[in-house]
Amino acid sequence: MLANLGSLALTPWIYVIVGMSVLLDVFLPVLPSGVLVIAAATAAAGTRTAAGAVSATNGASADVPDILGLLLCAATASCLGDLVAYRLAWRGGDRLDRAISRSRRLTAAQARLGNALTRGGGLLVLVARFAPAGRSVVSLGAGAMHRKAAEFLPWSALAGLAWAGYSVGLGYFGGQWLGATWLGAAVSALALFAAGAGAAYALRRPSTRRTPPPAAGAAPAAQQ
Repeated sequence: MLANLGSLALTPWIYVIVGMSVLLDVFLPVLPSGVLVIAAATAAAGTRTAAGAVSATNGASADVPDILGLLLCAATASCLGDLVAYRLAWRGGDRLDRAISRSRRLTAAQARLGNALTRGGGLLVLVARFAPAGRSVVSLGAGAMHRKAAEFLPWSALAGLAWAGYSVGLGYFGGQWLGATWLGAAVSALALFAAGAGAAYALRRPSTRRTPPPAAGAAPAAQQ
């Protein structure tokens, strides 16, 4: 796979494949878009190293993949996918609300999302981008609740850029340190899964709410 990606990384097709995978991931969370981004960055790191050696020997520059281009491609596709899901959920909000109401977890996640966006706490959107299926719940939930685009899209863009930067960075530096092999890609993928597990744990943690003190002059509760 890495060998095939290494050859594809020298062509514009790698950006098309990565972009489509990341864009569709919001509708099909089973797609391994993160692993694909990491594998492409790992292959790009190995291709760049090999091309650099050839250039140093022959004195010619080689056409090597652009890591920055890969990052921007993944981040843009992530934001566009969120926008499409947001708009579709906006139009079909009633049906989606009925589907969400059947699940306690989705209902609780929708409520937390609404409160966070209302308070300006879009950090939830950023954290959910790393959690499995968190991107889907957040994007569809924001659209179904008819949240303002100004409340959601800037955080979606930031989340996509952070996720893409993390994934591309893992693949690239893993390929530099461990080589463009299955070991480098596997270690980088494990680091991505670890971040996803941490994000999922953070989203599942119940928010601590302090009980407000009784008002002055209020009568104490009667003892049973």
